[in-house]
Order: sequence, then C-alpha cells, then structure tokens
Amino acid sequence: MKKTDNQVLVIFGASGDLTERKLIPSVYNLFCGGFLPEHYAVVGVSRSQFSDQEYRDKVVFNNEHLLAKETASEENLKKFADLVFYQSLDTKDVEKYSVLSDRLSQLDEEKETNHNHIFYLATPPSLYEVIATGLEKVGLNKQEDGWSRLIVEKPFGYNLDSAKKLNQDLLCHFEESQIYRIDHYLGKETVQNMFVTRFANSIFEPLWNRNYIHRVEITASEKVGVEKRGGYYDSSGALRDMVQNHLLQLVALVAMEPPVKPDAESIRNEKLKVFQSLRPYSEDDIKTHVIRGQYMNSKVSGNRVTGYRDEPGVKEDSKTETYVAMKFFIDNWRWADVPFYIRTGKRMPTRVTEVVIHFRPRHHHLFANDKSLANQQNVLVLRIQPNEGILLKFDMKIPGAGFNTEQVNMDFHYDDLTDVYVPDAYERLILDCMQGDATLYARGDSTEAAWEFIDPILKAWENNEEIPVYGYPAGTWGPEHADDLIEGKNMMWRYPCSNLTDDGNYCEL
Repeated sequence: MKKTDNQVLVIFGASGDLTERKLIPSVYNLFCGGFLPEHYAVVGVSRSQFSDQEYRDKVVFNNEHLLAKETASEENLKKFADLVFYQSLDTKDVEKYSVLSDRLSQLDEEKETNHNHIFYLATPPSLYEVIATGLEKVGLNKQEDGWSRLIVEKPFGYNLDSAKKLNQDLLCHFEESQIYRIDHYLGKETVQNMFVTRFANSIFEPLWNRNYIHRVEITASEKVGVEKRGGYYDSSGALRDMVQNHLLQLVALVAMEPPVKPDAESIRNEKLKVFQSLRPYSEDDIKTHVIRGQYMNSKVSGNRVTGYRDEPGVKEDSKTETYVAMKFFIDNWRWADVPFYIRTGKRMPTRVTEVVIHFRPRHHHLFANDKSLANQQNVLVLRIQPNEGILLKFDMKIPGAGFNTEQVNMDFHYDDLTDVYVPDAYERLILDCMQGDATLYARGDSTEAAWEFIDPILKAWENNEEIPVYGYPAGTWGPEHADDLIEGKNMMWRYPCSNLTDDGNYCEL
C-alpha cells in the first residue's frame, strides 16, 4: 500500500450538507480502517460561528450519517473528534485568509503535519476561483515546505466557455498537478473493475472492438425525482448533471486504449483520446440522435407521483430535461461505426447503473430454432449499482433430443467477496488524493473535451424551439421515442431489474 504523508484536510463549506453527509463520515471510515497517517487533522471552514467543540458536536457526535456506522462506538467517536477543528472565515473576502494561514501554521506545529494540506472545495462553483485566490494570497498554494492540493467538486463549469474560464482561473493559482476534479462515480469499485476486466483478461480484450461488438449501452436510472432540489435542478438538467461528467467518464473507461502503464498520467492520456475521438453532432444529428424528456404525473404502486413541472422550485413552463437518451460514435480504429447508447433519467422504475456490451449476432444460424431469434446475442453486463457484479449471457443446449438452445446467465456478485471491505466512493477518492494519486480524478483538458461534445446539444436545445421535450409517466423507462435510437431489427434497450440476474423474469416495468 502507498505511504500516506502526515497532513491536514481543510474543508471549505464545512457547515454544508455534503460535508456532514459524505465527507466527515468518509474520513471517519478511513480513521476506523487505519488508513489515516499518524499525524492528521481536519479543519472545517465556513462563515458560521462555531468553536472547535461545537463543530465536533455537529459533525461527529450529532451526525446521524456517522452515528449509523457500525464502528461508531463512544471511544472511536471521541478519538476521531479530537482530530477535528474549526475556523470561521468569510471565504469571499480574500483579505481575511491570513486567519486560516495562521491556524494551519499552528496546527502544523502542534500536530506535526509537515505543512501538507488538502483544500476540499465543498462550496458552490462560484466560490472556486475566489478561494483559490485567497489561498494564493497567503502562500497556501506553495509547495516549498510541504505539498498543497485542491479538490474541486462538480459541476465543473456550466458549459464549454465557463469550464475553460474555470480551468484558466484555477491554473492562475495552482498547477494542474495540484488540482483534483472529483467525480464520485469514478470512486466506485465496480467502475474501477471495468478497467481490470478489460485489460487483465485475454478472453475479453481481443473481442473489445468493432469486429465483435455490435453496440455499447450505458444506463444510469434513478427511481427518485428531483425531491427538494427543484430550484437547482431546473438550471442544470440531466445532460449537465449526469451525462457530461459521470456517463462520459464511463464511456472513456469502456472505450479507451490500453495505457502504457497503470498510472494516473497514462490512463488519463488514453481517456482524453476517447473524448477527442467523439464524432461531433450536427444540428440534424441532435434532432434525431438525442432524446430529452420530463417525467409527468403518474401513479406508481398505487401512489400518486408529482410531475416535474409541479415540483417545488420548478418553472411552470420549464424545458429542463429529467431524461436524456443519445446515440453517438467514436471515430477511431477500434470503434469505427459501433454505436454507443447512453440514457439517464429520474422517476424511472428502478435505481440502476450498468454498462452493457452487446456482441455481434452469429453470422450463420446453425441451429434451426434460432432462425426466428434476430436479437439472440451474447451480452456482457457490468453492473455498477446496485447488486454490483458481472453477468455474461450465452447459449446452451436444452437437454433432450435435437439441438434446441436457450440463453443462460453466468454471473459474479461482489457480495460473494464477504471478507473484502469495499470502500465508499468518497473514501477511495479522498484517500487517493491524500496519497497523491490522481488516476480517478478528471484532468482539465478532459473536462474541456467532454464539454466540446456536449455544448452543441445545449445550444441547439436553447436556440431551436422545434426540438421537442417528450413527456413520460413517472415510473416508466422514459419516452417511447428513445426506442427508435437503437439500430437493428427487433433490437432494443436492455430493461434491467434492481437484481442483476432477474432479467427475463417479472420485475420493474
């Protein structure tokens, strides 16, 4: 295991929901697992007025997300709380950052943390550049006596221009090697396993190309609606919230070439090449290859479900999409003319994220009963959540006379590895940053390349009133028009169940 230097984690936005719900519990899990270095501290920073003890009460002793942990004994909580401190600061006032600098110098001296600092920006994106400026003003971006790293939460930009500006602004104060753009999807164990599945197994890699793969399909569905985030979501939408970051990162892992080495620079270089190879959309392509929708009022399991436009904070005439399905191509040697399909939506039948590899149909139907089965293909399903695992579908002979066949499943579930602790995505990503490993973080040029692909869609939706927003009843798999995207006779989207191996049986719509 990599060595973890003594250090301080500084969390801007320390009184916010993300800190209490995800960040502090993740650091606590690292503490309980013995992953923290010998000398370590957490400093919360926000405008709110807390003493150290008051902040410990809030995020440790009274934090329901932390108290739910099996390890949350009184002894563990007390030891962990002793590592947590608080500094009140108006983050918008760059003239006040000397207060934070003085506090960190004091803690470095007391805790022997060697001037190594991670600055986690759990704040609105509008504060990113201000905070970076303030940190530089007091020299906290320098790496002379120790190192300094900056973790930036998504959304990383609102469109291509804002992403470029944000990159330029941050690079005025920190070097690219110091900036860690976090995407929690990349911290999921099953996402990382796609990389290993491809490149560690000779039975897959020779087939991973246009000669053997008919299409690639990625689904990320959510059962919930926008809940209490209507105001935020109405200015964002599914394309920005899910496709530009999470789903395109999954596409990159599926489609990338083998890196020279399994290190951050090599892997991120190959992912960038994928984004640069995405075939640009014309406006006509956007009309036919991209479907957007909004969930409508419906009844699910006998209960009335509110439609998107009736959600609190959402405009009555909103055109913000809660569903996106799209077809696109990657123009390189490996993937020429292989269609990629991705879809994501809220208020769908189940919560599931998976990558589905559809292999080409057999060229010759040797077995008579297969002649009517135009869609009989081998399928590899890489399930990211829930019921994490891998499913392979292939044909077997039915016992008895003749050569009648039936498609069967061969599956592996991560739950079978009962003795192996699978860290939460935020745990893994925070630990990686602590150890200086940027493999699972997005690089600036990749974020811009992804925006270059997405930006024309946003502009077309904004400028062309003829592009429709389709309605779909809450609790269904989205607008029926999305089925028209799939190429091939009798071929369709895979409709997954929450249980990986229940497909073909009765399950969600």
